[in-house]
Amino acid sequence: MFEFFTDRGKQAVAASQDEAIALGHDFIGTEHLLLGLLAAEGGTAAGVLRGQNIGLARARQETVRVLEAAGIVAVGGQPARDALSSIGIDVAEIQRQADTSFGPGAFQFPRPAYTPEARKALENTLGEAQALGRDRFGTEHILLGLLTVPEGHALKVLAALQVDPAALRETVLTQAAPEGP
Repeated sequence: MFEFFTDRGKQAVAASQDEAIALGHDFIGTEHLLLGLLAAEGGTAAGVLRGQNIGLARARQETVRVLEAAGIVAVGGQPARDALSSIGIDVAEIQRQADTSFGPGAFQFPRPAYTPEARKALENTLGEAQALGRDRFGTEHILLGLLTVPEGHALKVLAALQVDPAALRETVLTQAAPEGP
């Protein structure tokens, strides 16, 4: 499915992983996808979100606050590192060797997995793009997909930022309307 994303859409999805890692989370949730959309400079979604006075730094703060309020703490992959350490694998040494061989940051462990809500949002991206007559998925379609998942933390972050999801959806649809004949 990733091959159907626009370059900007791919950047946003990749940035969501970077955001999760930077926040010390070993998962990628809808809230990280929201952060990835903001990090994908120049995308339609970033423009719409900035039009709602949502910046990346502020959204990060609210993401951390919302997750902590839900009892989700940043563990930075420590449980996985501990499990490997218990069988004699030194992840820090692997990291050092990878940095030396391939450059700093080439090895990320653990790789965060998508939550069921994030997977659902990405799956819904397809339907949103198709409804607009598109065969490629841009950041606007990812944002529309996020708005369809009420169980995800992205909607809680948006609520904390005083953004009405229905109004946000209308704004996105206005900007992403299908081209005329």
